Amino acid sequence: MPGAAPKPCVDPSRVHEAFPAPEYRGNQEAALEEVRAAFAAGNDVVLVRAPTGSGKSLLARAVAGCARQASADDPTKPVGAYYTTPQVSQLEDVAADPLLEDLSVVRGKNNYDCILPGETDTPVTQAPCARERGFDCQVKHRCPYFSDRTIAANRPVAAMTLAYFMQTAGSDVFGPRDVVVVDEAHGLGDWAEMYATIDLGPETVPVWSAADIPTVEDLADAAALADYLTTLAERRLEGLRGTAELDPEEATERDRLRELRGDLSWFAEEYRDPESPTTWVVDQPDGAGTRVIIKPLAPERYLSHTVWDRGEKFALLSATILDKAAFCAGVGLNPDDVALVDVPHTFPVEHRPLYDITQGKMTYEHREETLPAVARALVRVMGAHPDQKGLVHCHSYAIQGRLAALLADLGVRSRLRTHDSEDRDGQLAAWKRTDAPEVFLSVKMEEALDLEGELCRWQVLCKAPYPNTRDSRVAQRLDAGQWGWYYRAALRTVIQACGRVVRAPDDHGATYLADSSLLDLFERARGAIPPWFADQVDRLTRPDLPEPSPERALAGGDGRGGRGHSDRRADNAGRTRGRGRGRDRDGSGSDDHPLSDVWD
Repeated sequence: MPGAAPKPCVDPSRVHEAFPAPEYRGNQEAALEEVRAAFAAGNDVVLVRAPTGSGKSLLARAVAGCARQASADDPTKPVGAYYTTPQVSQLEDVAADPLLEDLSVVRGKNNYDCILPGETDTPVTQAPCARERGFDCQVKHRCPYFSDRTIAANRPVAAMTLAYFMQTAGSDVFGPRDVVVVDEAHGLGDWAEMYATIDLGPETVPVWSAADIPTVEDLADAAALADYLTTLAERRLEGLRGTAELDPEEATERDRLRELRGDLSWFAEEYRDPESPTTWVVDQPDGAGTRVIIKPLAPERYLSHTVWDRGEKFALLSATILDKAAFCAGVGLNPDDVALVDVPHTFPVEHRPLYDITQGKMTYEHREETLPAVARALVRVMGAHPDQKGLVHCHSYAIQGRLAALLADLGVRSRLRTHDSEDRDGQLAAWKRTDAPEVFLSVKMEEALDLEGELCRWQVLCKAPYPNTRDSRVAQRLDAGQWGWYYRAALRTVIQACGRVVRAPDDHGATYLADSSLLDLFERARGAIPPWFADQVDRLTRPDLPEPSPERALAGGDGRGGRGHSDRRADNAGRTRGRGRGRDRDGSGSDDHPLSDVWD
């Protein structure tokens, strides 16, 4: 674990020979040389701050290649490496990259289907091996999940999502390795908090209907509720254990009960441990009988078990680790054991311009006044790019729906494509495939989206992406005066978003800022802005756009567009969206979820 007694170092001298591409691009060679020197100097952790498009996955593979090998002198020491990322799409990109084909990718069980006759539509989590006591599967060696797991467990570099990586902590299959590489690591603390959140409601607690949920006013009440629900879960598990063969629903219930029991036990133990560094908050906004959400702040012990105990040396890569000390504090690292490698941007700044088309504030109280002006400005931007695809970062489904309706009223509906939470990936894939100059009104697509070349030439940021102040964790941090964290969190998302449309030195794309709060953010967080992004901010200009004209905005297409859900969204604009609510990462469905502002 970082901060513990010094351990034998990986072999950083291999970092260059482990680079998987035939030649370096941009600053990759210099970056790897700095990484090599940082590990050779005895650092346990190296932060690599590399701009979007600099080939972080290739750098990650090179660092993983430094891991101790099985032929090393001491066979008792960990060997090999893990590559992990919070973003599913990033893992899929890695899996599809021929330069990274030696990374053995394994996904969570629910991503695989059983191959037994009559079970091919059954996920492995509900297959006969999960339902029947003592089931002897004759084709386990060919099972897609167990096959991928076995291969990944025995190859030098195992690749998986951060969620799966954390879930396998303590397993015999995926034990400690020499090197752990975390790509897109800027949100590691936030992801850990989200994964460690305990959501207690009808969808997540199988014994909810049998429970008498009291009013939970404080953490002592929450701990008592955890004990009570643990007892109910144990009783139900005893009943299921007495059944020789479970049906798929019962198998799912059993797994949820086991997970619930583990989560509740961990919370109760942490809460009652006076030396635990974890601070907890609890929410039950609707009173007795309703959902309870228990959330950790800075879950250092959770990260210690799920991440830091899994390796001896760590490389954490991101474009937006904005403040080394703040990042280390948020994830439980000692800054003295951490080196920062800052990779300069090699893309010409004139290829990635920022444009000021701000129309006012997009805060909740000003939104109805500002959005019509944003819609008119967007028609002008569409007129400036009549034959080029564009992406609009709407920030929330409420803004997306209202904006779609306003644009429909302005006569440009046929050029729009939208999505909801359930068809998000399908609509994105369809938009990327089309040659029509569609404008995609997106929600939460600021990260892990590669739109190189003609896939997208321009984008609009509708709202400054500040964390949701209705989330109790955010509120508690602000009550403690952590405004620097608040501004850095928003800035990080903005920088990530700006990197979506410029992916190579010869690529180019324009980013338009529609919310005046974005300009205020740049002033407040100026000290945290990386130099290469400060260059973009310093060149910010007000563009000369054509007057709003639907004819000009539609001049580059055939009048059909992709549409997606734009007709339905326009007809239903202004209504509170319920579809998909509660299907975010923790399934909370609560207005206090960190992503609840997606819906508002």
